Amino acid sequence: MCTTGEIIILSDDDDCEDVSPNELSVFIVEVEDVKKSECAVPPTALDEDLVITFSRSAEVLPHARYDCPIHPFTATDCEVSAPVPNNHLICDQCFCYICDKLASSCEWWCYIGLCHCNSHKRSDFWNNHRNCSLLGGLKTFNLALSEVDSHLRNAETMLQSFRQELSTLFLVFLKGRVLEECGPSQSSKNGRIFDYTPVYEYVLSFLNKADQQDSRAAAIMMLGATEDFIRHFQVSGAFLLQSPTADAAKAKLLLLQRVIMSMQRQMVMADFPTGFSTKLQDFYKRLPFPTELKSVKNSLNVRPWDDVLLVSVLKGQNVSGSRKDKGKKDFLVEQISVVLLRTELLQRQHRYKELCRYLRVVETDNPLLFHQVQDLIPFFTCMMGDLPSALNSLLPAVNAPASRFTPQLFLFYLCVFKTATAPKLVVLQSSELSSSDAAWEPIEDAVPLTHVTLVRFALRVHRYCPAVYADPQCWTSLIKVANTPKAQQGPSPKFLLEAMVFVRSILQDEYGSNIQIPRFFTEEYPDQALLLLVTGALCLRIIDAPLNPAYLVLNTFKENVWALGWLWSTLSSSPERFNSFLQEFSEETENMTGLSSHHWFHLRIDQPDC
Repeated sequence: MCTTGEIIILSDDDDCEDVSPNELSVFIVEVEDVKKSECAVPPTALDEDLVITFSRSAEVLPHARYDCPIHPFTATDCEVSAPVPNNHLICDQCFCYICDKLASSCEWWCYIGLCHCNSHKRSDFWNNHRNCSLLGGLKTFNLALSEVDSHLRNAETMLQSFRQELSTLFLVFLKGRVLEECGPSQSSKNGRIFDYTPVYEYVLSFLNKADQQDSRAAAIMMLGATEDFIRHFQVSGAFLLQSPTADAAKAKLLLLQRVIMSMQRQMVMADFPTGFSTKLQDFYKRLPFPTELKSVKNSLNVRPWDDVLLVSVLKGQNVSGSRKDKGKKDFLVEQISVVLLRTELLQRQHRYKELCRYLRVVETDNPLLFHQVQDLIPFFTCMMGDLPSALNSLLPAVNAPASRFTPQLFLFYLCVFKTATAPKLVVLQSSELSSSDAAWEPIEDAVPLTHVTLVRFALRVHRYCPAVYADPQCWTSLIKVANTPKAQQGPSPKFLLEAMVFVRSILQDEYGSNIQIPRFFTEEYPDQALLLLVTGALCLRIIDAPLNPAYLVLNTFKENVWALGWLWSTLSSSPERFNSFLQEFSEETENMTGLSSHHWFHLRIDQPDC
């Protein structure tokens, strides 16, 4: 036996216009086993350069009509009045170029005015006709066939069904209803009422359905629906119900806001290709916005993630938020809704450094809400593992985020700095930090701050934020930071006496500036000196205003009673306020089980004189 070879003849019809039709197709000769005697070569042919051992008719593969190897085709530019001679002839494998199906099943093959039999790919007219036919409603988005997948085709089908039903509902709305159907209390000049609510509810249900589709399909469905309902109008002079959805103008605004919110989220979160996003934006701008909705015409002007200016800001290459583009200044200005979406996504991706760069540079249309987002920069810096920088960013010279602390938020940051742990959160406001039940986890590459640094931080916050300065729980947490796990040995009487002067000078020097702790003050008794500094600050707090409840704060000194005695001695420099404090504390504790206020009072007598 011997095996014949496979012969494939290829032809590029773009370059071989004069080649005969039989040479324009792909011919495949299948390999077949034949008997050795059938392929014997005569001896006289052995010296030939080419020997044909076997041949058979070629198999014709599916092809467009203009590529048919059997029937010649005459190309014309836009002939639709009648079939060009012979162009209507087909073989079993001819496909219609417009319909993309077998020519034998094309309804418009020889139809006068269409004549699909004359179509071919070298004509702009026929190419546009093909795109319109295959893209259907998607053609209005200027999509290319290569961009269309099964999801988009399904979206187009759903849009067609939606438009038919929407048209029916809007016609019902225009006819109105007789007043008796709406209740005897209603009245109108023309005796009819026009309620847009059923139309609104149907459109809203379609938008909700779109949210469940593929991201690109959802965008097409929403904008396609917008193209239809944006043209609706309210019947003039009609009686209006109280519901905002009954008025077509108000209902359209609600629906459009719903579309904008979803579209902006898709464009930020889905990260569409730049070309696809641009086509969506162009489609939206072409919509016939009525006068009352002109303000939202640019709502979908969302920069893609690969925008040159945005990328340079995220990479830290641009700290000004502006660049020159073809002689014009381009500024990084985005809607607050877009800023919030980018903030959410960058957190989910753990891109905290890029997020901080973005928030420091971007400008937006809602400064008040934006400042609340910017106040999260210290938290994002913590998540980067840079606790010292995070602490400093809380206390700049101007507009310090710490000035807007609540006691709960102060305790949150104090715990983060002390433990180098934090909850894994996606937040858009600082208030969300202290209200979450998320588990706390170690921060990668973060090192807990020293007790000295924590004390200085807390005392500086007191100068910025009266709410933290007044809160007893904040004082309790601060004293616990200064207290060592084990009881400290009381310093010498001389040191305690000198500490009163040093502590007062540290706390009252240059109000509002950085807290400076002299090295000589902490050399002999480092832990005790730190505790005395916090105790001295507590003394000033008690002198300024009543401290209630005071028991929880004073109970923190139970392991270092000598510090409590020093507090009594320091308070005695203001006899009137000291006596008032004792009276307040006595009233607070007299009803508490197992606690005698006299047990606290005698401590100041037992301590050595300072």
